[in-house]
Amino acid sequence: MPVSTIDERAALVLIDLQNGVAAAPTQPHAGPEVVARGAELADAFRAAGQAVVHVRVTMAADGSDWPSGRTEAPPRGGTRPEGWDQIVDELSGHPEDLVVTKRNVGAFHGTDLDLQLRRRGITQIVLGGIATSMGVESTARAAHDHGYHVTLVTDAMGDMDADVHRNSVERIFPRLGETGTTAEILALLKS
Repeated sequence: MPVSTIDERAALVLIDLQNGVAAAPTQPHAGPEVVARGAELADAFRAAGQAVVHVRVTMAADGSDWPSGRTEAPPRGGTRPEGWDQIVDELSGHPEDLVVTKRNVGAFHGTDLDLQLRRRGITQIVLGGIATSMGVESTARAAHDHGYHVTLVTDAMGDMDADVHRNSVERIFPRLGETGTTAEILALLKS
């Protein structure tokens, strides 16, 4: 279902728009495009008196605070450049924004995201970020399970593979919420 409304108490939640992630080569929307759209949305949400939440991922250099379940992916950890886990400059510097730090794929488990949203009476989350099939999709699934209205801004997210992005947008997201473009979200905020 295409996006129908923005609730009176909504929050824009941007996933992993941080220096080390936004610099990765993403498709079909490149990191700089995702960041620019995220910044445009954040400005509009702030102007409408709505909450803006930045979720960033970080981990210890040895990976000891990352989930330890067996996967086929190489182990996480290792030396990362200074500031890799800091929110990109285009989105930082707004003290009224919330910043949530995660050490998992999704933004709910092991963080205070749900608590912060509920304290503010948030009923809807509008999601964007990197990567579509990982952090964004995992957060959307948990938000749906927590009873939030979920809206996914499909042109304000990117993935390492365009087909994987398309799978999330076309097959997964319609089961979790509504989808829309940045322009559609901005129009609803103004109405």
